[in-house]
Amino acid sequence: MGKKHVMVPAQEVDLSTVKYEPESIQAPHLTGFIFKVFVSIIEAPVIGSLLISYLKKKNKFIELLRNTVIPEAPMFKPEFPPQEPEHGVVTLHEDGQPEDRVESALKCLPDYDLPGSWNGNQDPPFKYWKIRDYAYAYRSGLATPSIVAERIIPIIEEFSSKKPPQPLLISFDAEEVRKQAAASTKRFEEGKPLSILDGIFMAIKDDIDCLPHPSKSGSTWVHQVRSVKKDAVCVSRLRSCGVILLGKANMHEFGMGTTGNNPNFGTARNPHAPERYTGGSSSGPAAIVASGLCSAALGTDGGGSIRIPSSLCGVVGFKTTYGRTDMEGSLCDAGTMEIIGPIASTVEDVMLVYAAILGSSLASRNSLQPSAPCLPILSAHDSLNALESLQIGKYTTWFNDVNSTDISDKCEDILGLLRRTHGCRMVEIVIPELHEMRNAHLVSIGSEMLCSVNPDCEDGKAARMTYDTRTNLALFRSFTASDYVAAQRLRRRIMYHHMAIFKNVDVIVTPTTGMTAPMIPPSALLHGETDMQVTGDLMRFILAANLLGLPAISVPVGFDKQGLPIGLQLIGRPWGEASLLRVASAIEELCVKSKKRPVSFYDVLKTN
Repeated sequence: MGKKHVMVPAQEVDLSTVKYEPESIQAPHLTGFIFKVFVSIIEAPVIGSLLISYLKKKNKFIELLRNTVIPEAPMFKPEFPPQEPEHGVVTLHEDGQPEDRVESALKCLPDYDLPGSWNGNQDPPFKYWKIRDYAYAYRSGLATPSIVAERIIPIIEEFSSKKPPQPLLISFDAEEVRKQAAASTKRFEEGKPLSILDGIFMAIKDDIDCLPHPSKSGSTWVHQVRSVKKDAVCVSRLRSCGVILLGKANMHEFGMGTTGNNPNFGTARNPHAPERYTGGSSSGPAAIVASGLCSAALGTDGGGSIRIPSSLCGVVGFKTTYGRTDMEGSLCDAGTMEIIGPIASTVEDVMLVYAAILGSSLASRNSLQPSAPCLPILSAHDSLNALESLQIGKYTTWFNDVNSTDISDKCEDILGLLRRTHGCRMVEIVIPELHEMRNAHLVSIGSEMLCSVNPDCEDGKAARMTYDTRTNLALFRSFTASDYVAAQRLRRRIMYHHMAIFKNVDVIVTPTTGMTAPMIPPSALLHGETDMQVTGDLMRFILAANLLGLPAISVPVGFDKQGLPIGLQLIGRPWGEASLLRVASAIEELCVKSKKRPVSFYDVLKTN
């Protein structure tokens, strides 16, 4: 029998006694035929339950959730205390028109500098074309949306026809893209673009509705049981700004994985190293942005699914506060952790897309009472003053728990540069109960995912899911109602710890991931794989933002010795998106000389 453990109330935890314990996940790494056999065993009625119970005990799951008295009441979705207003910001009207918010965002940006490359001066360092570069090209007649579309279309088709296939998009209609591009080109010819986003190409993750495409969530069958009748709210807002919606981007099936592996359609490859994973679950959105084919993309993030692939692919990924964006029209619209957010090559492009899509649902406004959405004024002297007074929290022993010191050293170097350049103050913090947080997140998101697919599993669809998904669902089915309630009790404790930290710091900083892009085992392409140690390494710093609903952003800060991108993560107070974007922009500016052209990169704006 397990020994009962009684937790003291969260406010009585003595932080001086907290000792960081590195995570060690005990589970097999399986691919190919052995993986198929393993799945058949864990789905078997008796032996499967015994095997899962054994693995849970090995990872102290039972001890944490079933043998522990947790004094806090459950928190079934994020509950935020009132927040102080942010300074040096512009308030956006979430009930207004998306194009008006985008115009307000545009005014927050520094003055536009004409890229030297337009004059034939393509000197290092490498830079992505920004949304404002496309807008300049369209307005000055250097390019049209239709010309750009004709450059993008054959590349998208080429990725899907590779052997084995490596699709960036899993639903694509070239004629639909041409039609949108022609309409945008006509608006420019008439001098009537809808916004700075008019003619900008974006991809939409496959779990977000976007007409005329089906939403499959990376599976082979969801579109057969769920039809798409209209755009998701976020997509509709982009469309009203003139965005050209390229198609539905590849993803890890049902978002139940962190690598981006997808045996159903083929696995998207990392543009910096095609033999490696993009990260997931928003694999296609991050890869298509990193390859230069899209200025931005929409992803979803319930367990790092925007930030992980953004970090591994060397682009910017933004997870908003839970409830900041309306989830209607996505396949994860009923959860308590997921958000829809932008992936882009620069912080300013993230700001422009975020301004377009933001706006809470009526239910979220009533239950969460969000602060008004704001953006930092990056063009003003006030922005520098705001950075000077910034307090950045860092839990050093956790920060350094990475697979390679390349990651922690690079992140530390950038923080030192930020401190010396802008006068930010680093504050050593302690975050207790990180292991408890991992378990609480796993039970919470696993239960929500199982609830969403259970009716279809009962209807015989489980056999058509990937072995990776079936492995996860077997684990999720082992969770009990009491496990779920215990996880929500832990959620309240962990929220208390973080809100206490945010009384003394403005931002918490970590590496985004504990490792850079993992290799793709060739045997994993056909049937997928399970590698919980890689999952743990990729999710190590991710979970607070999802379990607690906090905003977070991943910014590329350089490369490891193998040339693989490294991301730095900033986690903010509830509704504190503007502060995160300000710091992210400053970090991006400090890293401008360390950019590197991906191996797989396409200049679709100006072909040389």
